[in-house]
Amino acid sequence: MTLMLEPNIIDSDGFYQELLGAHEGMSKDESDAYNARLILTLANHIGDRAVLRAALEVAK
Repeated sequence: MTLMLEPNIIDSDGFYQELLGAHEGMSKDESDAYNARLILTLANHIGDRAVLRAALEVAK
């Protein structure tokens, strides 16, 4: 598996709004914890350590 860097989300604006909506009413700490759980959930879904490592580098 290779890290996908090209746009790949159908209705990315809609997803962004959902992501923002998921944080509504949360404190900064709750929002940070939610983001951490989301990252770990998606990392588990990907599962490929090389892809995850590449994503860590790209995110820097």
